Amino acid sequence: MNIGVLGGTFDPIHSGHIIIAEEARLKLGLARVLFVPAGQQWLKTGTNIAPAAHRVEMVKLAIATNPNFEISAVDIDRPGPSYSVDTVAILQQQMGAEAKIFFLVGWDSLAELPQWKEPDRLIQLCKLVAVTRPGFSRPDLKVLESSVPGVTQSVVWLDIAPVDISSTDIRERVAQGLSIHGLVPEGVESYIKEHELYRQGEVHIL
Repeated sequence: MNIGVLGGTFDPIHSGHIIIAEEARLKLGLARVLFVPAGQQWLKTGTNIAPAAHRVEMVKLAIATNPNFEISAVDIDRPGPSYSVDTVAILQQQMGAEAKIFFLVGWDSLAELPQWKEPDRLIQLCKLVAVTRPGFSRPDLKVLESSVPGVTQSVVWLDIAPVDISSTDIRERVAQGLSIHGLVPEGVESYIKEHELYRQGEVHIL
């Protein structure tokens, strides 16, 4: 059983995330896609992100109408920084040996793979699905191979029409009082308004 895993801060989750997950599900024949909101991301330590409870609720609202999408709080529920290799290892343990994990990453993230925690172990645990990312070049696997031997056999390319939406832009638009309609699912848009998230760059605690 092939399972897709899409991790991220999801601050907020947006329409691009949904499109990528559905494209991966259809093109790779995935049984389902797990959305995994990050706890404390090691690459974003010190940045101001919305509380986990808000981000989890927005993911739930965004995927509510798709029975092939699920949320996992594995990174939220455990303390300390969120490392992909730990996340994948825990999910594999939870789902059992019959599950084959396809971990979705953008081209930009794949290019930074040598900086990740235990990249050699990660590529043994899962397939890395490299997703087109606007503004970034396709990573050179020969270069990555020199730092992470075996990565070439682990990567699956997912070429899709670039989705030029970012959570950063959405937060900035909200702070400026601009519309985000269409950039996020309707339920997420309503949630952001209701809880006054991202107003003038502030985060409102639940």
